[in-house]
Amino acid sequence: MKIGNIDLGEKPLFLAPMEDVTDASFRAVCKEFGADMMYTEFVSSDGLVRDAAKAIAKLRTYDYEAPIGIQIYGSIPEAMVEAAEMAENAAEIAGGHGADVIDINFGCPVNKIARRGAGSGMMKEPDKMVQITKMITDAVRLPVTVKTRLGWDEDSKIIVELAERLQDVGISALTIHGRTRCQMYTGVADWTLIGKVKENPRIRIPIIGNGDINSPQKAKEAFDRYGVDGIMIGRATYGHPWIFREIRHYLDTGELLPQMSVTERVSLAKRHLAKSIEFKGEKVGILEMRRHLSCYFKGLPDFKETRLRLVTLTDPEELFATLDMVAERWGTTEAPAATSIYDVPESL
Repeated sequence: MKIGNIDLGEKPLFLAPMEDVTDASFRAVCKEFGADMMYTEFVSSDGLVRDAAKAIAKLRTYDYEAPIGIQIYGSIPEAMVEAAEMAENAAEIAGGHGADVIDINFGCPVNKIARRGAGSGMMKEPDKMVQITKMITDAVRLPVTVKTRLGWDEDSKIIVELAERLQDVGISALTIHGRTRCQMYTGVADWTLIGKVKENPRIRIPIIGNGDINSPQKAKEAFDRYGVDGIMIGRATYGHPWIFREIRHYLDTGELLPQMSVTERVSLAKRHLAKSIEFKGEKVGILEMRRHLSCYFKGLPDFKETRLRLVTLTDPEELFATLDMVAERWGTTEAPAATSIYDVPESL
């Protein structure tokens, strides 16, 4: 599968953009476990245009992450074009590697975004969605991709026609989440319409499927049954970033890997924590790691008191010592099956 001239190989696995989750430290971990392509947290076009420090900081990527996409969202066409141009020049603006792909978020269902007509709010205005996409593809040299949903609600599933229109204005790939905006993250993702888009003889660009892929078996079924070119995984990576390794192994061999041991999870948590502190400094790095530290060990028996320490300690030495204690106390315990947190805002 190719996005523009970027060759991602056969059946690539993508890390979805997730607000407050897919920062540089988490992306480093996911890359370690085999994510073929990753995206930044989604970046506000209004924030970029205003030179907001938080938005600018999200543009920074690193060479080892390549190929990587920077995802932008917004509802004002001119601001979206300017943001896309800034994302294309991210290396000059924010330092680091920069962007290999510009991705447009037309799928985030979160109220604060959709109610402003951005994200999946754009599903109510498909003409404007296509207009913005064309303006961006005309303005930048990098490949442009789009991430969206099936439609606004059950009565307006427009994705089959919309996919053609987006392709025809120049996008290089399309990611489809198998829910409407009104479904948010409830119910079961409908992959049948994703399959219909892929089956459409007019579609020439790669189609990436997204939604409810939380096991190697589901990933294989998505490829085999619906014929998608790639799979994007979002919330199922949270507390379980090694899912990329599990899926790739299953696709290659048909065999399931054993559960990651508690000792291995401690080692991973320590690497992740160290990277978070490296990228964000001690205070912020520790604060933003708390959600991950508790999830890596979800399901361990008699873990409540230790979990409380992991999410309240502020001293890095104490945190690393607590993680060593987890390995010492629970290292011989059978590791629980990895579970996913399904309330993470995701740009789907």
